[in-house]
Amino acid sequence: MQPLFLRHWRATTSCVRRLQVLRSSVAARVLDTTSCSSRTFVHCHRGSLRKVGAKHEATAWSRSFSSVENTGIQKSRFPDVNIPGNETLTQYVTQHFGDYGNDVAIINGVTGESYTYRQLQDLIRRFGSALMRMGYKQHDVLAVFSPNVPEYAIAFFGAASVGGVVTTANPSYTADELAFQLQHSNAQYVITVAEVAGTVTAAKRNCPNVKEIFVIGGDVPGCRSFSELLKDDGSAFPENVSVDVKEDVAVLPYSSGTTGLPKGVVLTNNNIVANLRQIILEGMLEFDRQEDCLIAQLPFFHIYGMVAVLSSSLRQGVKIVTIPRFEPELYLRIIQDYKVNRVMMVPPIALFLSKHPMVDQYDLSHVKDLMCAAAPMGMNLTMALRDKLKPQSLRQGYGLTETSPVTHLCLEDEFVPGSIGVIIPNTEIKVIHTETGEALGEGEDGEICVRGPQVMKGYLNNPEATAGCIDADGWFHTGDIGHYDDKGYFFIVDRLKELIKYKGLQVAPADLEAVLLGHPGVQDVAVIGVPDERAGEVPKAFVVKKTDGVTEKEIVDYVAGKVAPFKKLRGGVEFVKEIPKSASGKILRRTLRNK
Repeated sequence: MQPLFLRHWRATTSCVRRLQVLRSSVAARVLDTTSCSSRTFVHCHRGSLRKVGAKHEATAWSRSFSSVENTGIQKSRFPDVNIPGNETLTQYVTQHFGDYGNDVAIINGVTGESYTYRQLQDLIRRFGSALMRMGYKQHDVLAVFSPNVPEYAIAFFGAASVGGVVTTANPSYTADELAFQLQHSNAQYVITVAEVAGTVTAAKRNCPNVKEIFVIGGDVPGCRSFSELLKDDGSAFPENVSVDVKEDVAVLPYSSGTTGLPKGVVLTNNNIVANLRQIILEGMLEFDRQEDCLIAQLPFFHIYGMVAVLSSSLRQGVKIVTIPRFEPELYLRIIQDYKVNRVMMVPPIALFLSKHPMVDQYDLSHVKDLMCAAAPMGMNLTMALRDKLKPQSLRQGYGLTETSPVTHLCLEDEFVPGSIGVIIPNTEIKVIHTETGEALGEGEDGEICVRGPQVMKGYLNNPEATAGCIDADGWFHTGDIGHYDDKGYFFIVDRLKELIKYKGLQVAPADLEAVLLGHPGVQDVAVIGVPDERAGEVPKAFVVKKTDGVTEKEIVDYVAGKVAPFKKLRGGVEFVKEIPKSASGKILRRTLRNK
């Protein structure tokens, strides 16, 4: 694979979305894709990224949104916050580590091992120095393939501190799934843990770009110990790293799409720093470092755990307790013993807390703030959780990987069940008709669109997909259907996109369909998400048999052996005579959902 030069990444959107249906009931026209706007897009040519077709340099999101007068554009009830545009992610997050000193920063909830803020600051520098000593260069890519452990923070912020790019991967991935991300991101080094190191070594066989694998907390043949890097004296750490925070990529998480393979989401230093500044405000996600403690069960590879938990907490000097995965007894014990008072979660954990009898065996009375995001939490579940734990604050938030992630938050002192919250500062929102593109008003359902400094630059090496979601005016089209009320609270009612949300994790139907079509007994297939009380949605396959002898169990087991656990066909298999499709060949999933 040819190397990808992420330092050449510039603005992301194509000059227009490919198709815009005008406000006419009788006609639609395709806009001229050769015209140019103030935005540019990225084209991959022979392994490098270059800017093409731009007449004007893209403008930074430093202008005030209060000047926008377009009808239908909704703005935050809060004034804009200052976003200087000169801070790297690591600089911003670690800025006050020296002041926090010997306060505990992060604890391993399984082993009890911990790091203070002073230790964390030192180890981030040592790790960055060790990388440079190995030949790691600015814009090189480091992959982290690990569950939540304290050392995740060292690797993540250490690589970013020397101008590197961090791509985070789900540790439940199979070797093939991981290999795709390592190849596509052109990762040179991988940080992992012993329990999944075998997956990395297997993936590395198909990834000549990967130079070395480092293992946290164990010795694995063919890999080096992560602890070796932390013995570096720090002298090779570059004192003056020249980073263009609005252009240089900091983080490259991967987000599934409704078609094709996962896409690399290009987030700059300024994207994430801006979002942190937008949410670390009183009543939103402002913490008290003398009082607050958070449990980190939300995976750091996911944008929610990465920004709202890890980065936000460390910036503010509060204590984080990590657990590698959700295990009911461990989870409850950590909340009780460490007096965790702020819990960020996804709906399956909300369901567990509201209904499982085990919860009554633990003292959770100190939990004051429950925040749910990554997938909608319904009204019934919201009320059940409120009645069970009686927190001071129970709320939801909303965002996407592509928006770094937060765009909406419910406030601590306002209980609005079912709502994803109000618009955060420096952010514009409009709700548009899904066919005409017309801006809609209060109470009218349409696609939610976002514009602000937290919106990604684009998808890595995929200008077509970028153009499909960011229009000529810089609006990111979320694919989610919703509306707002007279108080500015937003509600999600459906998804225009076809992604399946299993416990907050994205499952692309096309991904599973590609796997299923590899089975010799499958002629045709379509996958949809079906409602599930515990998981939100689970994948279900509609299969046209190629041979009569194929069974549901055979197909379910076949898929389970080829994908990560969260992608399994937990919704089962239904055999059909044909897959409903449009004249253009697109699967009519709505027809299947209505069966």
